[in-house]
Amino acid sequence: MKKASSFEIVAARCWNMLNEGKPFTPIFVAGVFLLYHIGDWSDVGFWSSAGLGLLVTLPLFVIYYCYDYPLFLRNYLWLPLIAALLIWDRPDLTLYLLALGLFYFFTIYFWGTFYYHLRIGTSWWNFTRFWKLVLKNSDSTSGNAQEQMPKFLLLLFVWNHFYGEFDHEASPDVVNGLLFAAGLLLYSFILHRNLFDWKPAEIPSFTRDSSNVKTGGAALNKKVIVIVVDGMRKERFEEADAPFMKKLRAEGTEYAQMETVYPARTVVCFSSMFTGTYPREHGIRSNMVWKLGIRVESIFDSLRKVGKKGRLLGIAHLIDSMGDDVESVTAVMHNDVADRNIIERAKKIMEEQNPDLLVAQLIGVDQTGHSRGVLYDDYTQKIAEADRLIEEFVGWLERKGMMDNTTLIICADHGQADGIGGHGHLDEGERYVPFFLHGPTIQQGLRIDEKHSLVSMAPTLAYLLGAPFPSHSRGPVLTEAIKHHD
Repeated sequence: MKKASSFEIVAARCWNMLNEGKPFTPIFVAGVFLLYHIGDWSDVGFWSSAGLGLLVTLPLFVIYYCYDYPLFLRNYLWLPLIAALLIWDRPDLTLYLLALGLFYFFTIYFWGTFYYHLRIGTSWWNFTRFWKLVLKNSDSTSGNAQEQMPKFLLLLFVWNHFYGEFDHEASPDVVNGLLFAAGLLLYSFILHRNLFDWKPAEIPSFTRDSSNVKTGGAALNKKVIVIVVDGMRKERFEEADAPFMKKLRAEGTEYAQMETVYPARTVVCFSSMFTGTYPREHGIRSNMVWKLGIRVESIFDSLRKVGKKGRLLGIAHLIDSMGDDVESVTAVMHNDVADRNIIERAKKIMEEQNPDLLVAQLIGVDQTGHSRGVLYDDYTQKIAEADRLIEEFVGWLERKGMMDNTTLIICADHGQADGIGGHGHLDEGERYVPFFLHGPTIQQGLRIDEKHSLVSMAPTLAYLLGAPFPSHSRGPVLTEAIKHHD
């Protein structure tokens, strides 16, 4: 199986500029504005008027970049647009129609059909379902139509209004523009301060200060294998035909309320799982990573301190946070063979490198949720395929003698909501993920119903493998699952 090429790594970063909602909004607005005024480009006065209009509108861009308006808060985005229409002149409907047309062309056809066909082999007719998913989508991507539409319509309206005033040498009402921005800032602050209350609570203390177990002692396991079924929604897992994973769960320890982090984006979740801390500390806040690399120690750093080795097998996005600890796989392959190829690559890594810790990211379920939706049979069928591949991989490890003193952890990094398999704002289906452990040192037939967080992954791995806790790890060790602990 091919690694992600240098071109693919760069292309993935470029795609995130359009895929993540925060950078998409200003890029899209600027593109639509310039396209609409393409006939004026040869006029020097256009550029000065457009630039001055942009300066007046810039505070609104910044506010909408800083404030997410997640989930139901996006309904409040229409009020500033209505206010702007009442304050200033009527909108240019042609500009609005162009913006709406380009937005739906980008999301439904370019992204939902053309892009997915070229990258993972979905049908050329995928748009016949994808338009429904876009309208329901609630995550933090550009595919969140109910968030993006009022944002880009307001920004285009205000920018075009002030462009027109500067272009016609009128006395632009800049003061009202700045007062409107101040009002929007106050409005956004009040809404988010009082209504945005569903972020998971953070653990205030470090693992090393609060844990009741010692770190860096004798290893309980020779190896730990972590299989992350990316985007596996908990209740859909229950509905899927996945007998092997459910057998492992029944024979091991299940954490029934394992909570992901906010925002529940793949690179964010992996960074939190394998550092043991939160985005504000490790520095990864979305799949769009502006400054490469986590800012704190990871479990892979901890293992190196005791002469051990860990490898993370995953897609190119993860390189942006975890760097050289990632064994990258290309994400440009048909979704029907993606997980099969990843499992074959995992076997090769175990044979050739024999790491003490292997983390393997299966991507088929997540990609199906994004391209086809999570509430369709395609999604549970992909979970069933992952189950069979995990069974095959574990059987292969057993035949190679690599499971004799090994803990196996099966989990998801986040769930997926309705729409285009959205995840980010913790809508229904995103917050709690499947999580269970199995192995000779793991309690059998145990179900833990108390709430836990995925930030417990890194310190638990450190404890099982006899390594120090990562420097900023805050999650407690999952001692309930371990037969013998200090």
